[in-house]
This record gives sequence, C-alpha cells and structure tokens, in this order.
Amino acid sequence: MRLLDQVRDTDRTLTKKAASRVPAGPAKVLSAVEEAAESTKLWCAAAGVMAWRGGPRGRRAAAAGTTAVVVAQLVSNGVCKQVTGRRRPPKEWIPHDEVEDRPDSSSFPSGHTAAAVAFTGAVAPAWPVAGALCAVPAAAVAVERVQSGAHYPSDVVAGAAIGLATAWLVHRAPHLLRRRLLNGL
Repeated sequence: MRLLDQVRDTDRTLTKKAASRVPAGPAKVLSAVEEAAESTKLWCAAAGVMAWRGGPRGRRAAAAGTTAVVVAQLVSNGVCKQVTGRRRPPKEWIPHDEVEDRPDSSSFPSGHTAAAVAFTGAVAPAWPVAGALCAVPAAAVAVERVQSGAHYPSDVVAGAAIGLATAWLVHRAPHLLRRRLLNGL
C-alpha cells in the first residue's frame, strides 16, 4: 500500500511539473511529434521508408517494428486499458489547453508510448542506426504524453515496459519457435 501511495504522490508531482515547465516552443514540437505518432502513422511511415530504401536489412527492421507495434497496441489498448479504467490526470493540474484534446479512454498504460518503444526496440537489433534515429521521436512521444496531461508518468513507464517486452518477444520469437520445432521433431 505504501508503494502505491508513493507512486501516486510521484505521479502527481511529476505531472504538474511536466505540464507547467515545458516552454511553448518545445511544447509545440512535442505536440507535432505526438500528432504524427497518432494512430501509429509515424511508425508506419518509418517502416515504409525503411522497407523502400533499406534493402533487406530495412525490410527486416520494418517487419519487426510493424509487428511489435501491432502486438504492443493489442496488449496496451486492447487488454490493459480495458481492465484498468484509470482516470486521466485532473484537468486542474494542467495549465494549458492541450488537456482538452485527450482521449476519454483509460489512462493506464500509455498506448502511444508502448507503440513508440515497441517499434524502436524491435527495429534496433535489425538496423541499429534506424533504431537510434527512431529513439528520438519515441522519447518525445513519452514526454509529450505527460506534458499534455494525457497520462501520468507511471502510465508512460508501463507503456514503455510493454513496448520493450513486445520488442524482445518479436526479436526472440523466431529463435524460440525454431528451437521448439527442432526439439519437437
């Protein structure tokens, strides 16, 4: 119980600070990145460019990233949000009008962050440079979700954990399946 109280206190403190301390210029950039990531548009576009211009490595990275996004979205939005029902941060904590443009769905976990981290984490083993480039907008999405008042920091951390687990699973699944099939024969 004490741990949950500490998480709630930390969430409240960090949410209020993030919402009030990001200057207008960077806040607009964060909003633009988040808007591009809405409905996974940014990650689909990145996968398209990788597949088109990256040769076999780009196609592998695009396939891994796209698969990871789909799985992360299913886990975060299709399962976790349906069972948690956590309310978004109170509007009075957010001193700007971005708070009016947030979904009504459960706050926990951040599906945007789950998708961003899953894509980046799945792309990185296949194409490290592309993964490093994707890490920049992925981090921006995570920060923006708290700054805009759409999520608590713990929602973003949970979304990132789902994304990392999904990326690991996508990376390891072929090896695990191959081993399973070979041992089963």
